[in-house]
Amino acid sequence: MTPKAATASAGVRVLVVDDQPIVVEALRRILEPEPDVEFLACREAASALELAKASLPTVILQDLVMPDGDGFALLRGYCAARELEGVPVIVLSARDDPRDKSDAFSLGASDYLVKLPDRIELLARVRAHSRSFVARRERDAAFRELEALRARLEAQNVELARMSAIDGLTGLANRRRFDEMLDAELRRALRDHSELTLILTDVDHFKRYNDRYGHVAGDICLKRVAEALRDCVRRPADLVARYGGEEFGIVLPTTTCSGAALLAETIRLRVADMALEHDASEVAPHVTLSLGIASVPAGVKRTPVELIERADRALYAAKREGRNRCVTARDDDGATVSAPRTRRSEPGD
Repeated sequence: MTPKAATASAGVRVLVVDDQPIVVEALRRILEPEPDVEFLACREAASALELAKASLPTVILQDLVMPDGDGFALLRGYCAARELEGVPVIVLSARDDPRDKSDAFSLGASDYLVKLPDRIELLARVRAHSRSFVARRERDAAFRELEALRARLEAQNVELARMSAIDGLTGLANRRRFDEMLDAELRRALRDHSELTLILTDVDHFKRYNDRYGHVAGDICLKRVAEALRDCVRRPADLVARYGGEEFGIVLPTTTCSGAALLAETIRLRVADMALEHDASEVAPHVTLSLGIASVPAGVKRTPVELIERADRALYAAKREGRNRCVTARDDDGATVSAPRTRRSEPGD
């Protein structure tokens, strides 16, 4: 690229469309010597539009009357071409006719000059229109880039929010998401006068499983249990979460205690049917679950802590009663079927 072409690429590129050689030459002598101007010419109306699309001028000087075409038709073509959107067109006419001016401006012309214009005036108008177009183009490009960046950032924020709510090992919701949803659903249940039930479950003798098979196998076991939970809990409104370690929580909006008990038993049987070997267990030769169920009756106010504590007591009642079973907390009189624990067992006990 020549030094002038390099300058013009960031400045003014003029396309002259006129069939008269004397006019083209006169315009060339005015424009071409300018260091910031790149001069292009076309003498045939039939090829002007394609040349304009190929060269992408920053301003077009357009004759209205040409033997092989209509200057007004070319104006329509420039305006319709996506590649030439916003490119200013200065009409060059031999006539100072108000009707021609009106028609030209109505078809998208940016300016109107009677040829041949004064050198200083022509350069001033060409540069002004070109600068305005380039500035508008750069502004639009910057706006599009900002919009694209905003869209990317929004997508990234959505993904970050999703990842911040997911347990990395099992792909279930994590404890943070569990806490958020339980609080929101308790408030919704109170407002809608509906029931809400919570199931807490963990893998029986999981510490022994890790000691016997290793932590890698333990991770695989938790993934398999998570898959079983996902298979059993199918409603979109329900949430299955990894509560912590080998423990999982299931939030069940608009679910009765008896309905949750049926689901808990389905989960227990599904995991048992997987027949994951666990010869260190005192319960069975395969992996089993203990499950605790607690419900909030319609119209009763409970905090997340209160509901979790009741489900937790039911879970450990299931463990005390031999594991591999479901225990439901009763709320008829504010008590549960199992007495509160005096000591929380270590994970896997």
